[in-house]
Amino acid sequence: MKKLLVLVMVFALTLSFVGMAAAQGDSPLQGSMEDEYVMVTFVSGIEYWKPAYRGMEEAAANLGVSTRYTGATDYDINQQVTVLEQVISQQPAGILLTCINPDALVGPINRAMEAGIPVVTFDADSPNSNRYSFLATSNYEAGVKAANYLADLNDEEGNLGLITIPGQLNHEERARGFQETIANDYPNMEVVSVQDGQSDQAASARAMGSMIQANPDLVGVFTTEASTGVGAATAVEEANMVDNIDIVSFDTDPGTLDFVESGVIDATLAQGTWNMGYWGQMFLFHLKEGLLNPIENGNWQEAGINPLPDYVDTGVNLVTQDNVEFYMGE
Repeated sequence: MKKLLVLVMVFALTLSFVGMAAAQGDSPLQGSMEDEYVMVTFVSGIEYWKPAYRGMEEAAANLGVSTRYTGATDYDINQQVTVLEQVISQQPAGILLTCINPDALVGPINRAMEAGIPVVTFDADSPNSNRYSFLATSNYEAGVKAANYLADLNDEEGNLGLITIPGQLNHEERARGFQETIANDYPNMEVVSVQDGQSDQAASARAMGSMIQANPDLVGVFTTEASTGVGAATAVEEANMVDNIDIVSFDTDPGTLDFVESGVIDATLAQGTWNMGYWGQMFLFHLKEGLLNPIENGNWQEAGINPLPDYVDTGVNLVTQDNVEFYMGE
């Protein structure tokens, strides 16, 4: 029901965008190429961000504005704070931001908003900040889907592992959805080991290797992001345990998809990352251009009302050997 309501809200916003375009004439909404919108991420070189930025670029092309991509090169809170502060000092038209830590970025986000720079978050949120909207997968429900799939693969019996990224809200929600579903719905299954993948393939491979040694009867593992999935798959393959341990991973980077195609990873969860970038850019543009006003009589800013939905679920799909070909080469 919640997902349906979110989709209805997005559809309504889409209609309002079209209506505003029509009000301006038959030509599409057009901004200025001098208006630069910036996407800020962390671990900026990974494949995962590419579809999101592609979505942002395509929206910007439709709107006649420019975009730029930047971010912290490492999984480092201080580094992302520094990068974000630098972007704010350059006074961009808007910032599309994914948050390495929900609390560390509250200050910079609020300073950007106070400076008149609209901020929309995606993938990983800072809910206590003043950002306008958050576009992401329903991470808890993604964890539920992973738990149900591993349970189906193993006749609802056996010990499971979890490799995640502690301290990052989206990963914590995926982990919570997974653990609570196993605990509540599958009495003959148990999550016996939880490891920190450190958002690093090598670290995740070591974590998976240790998990196998400590739990030789392990039947499955859920990894909450792409590099942890590839690391886990590498370790399972090296231990000759592919037929014994089922893996459900996250995202659709080339390494993950190769392992799905070969059957080492049984399934991966594909997020709507393109949607995050495309609609995030649309939201920022309409904020920057003053095209949103949900109040018939008055100004939403003066009234203290957010003109955007606080949260938009961009969806998640299960990718297996049966449909992986449609994701290859994206």
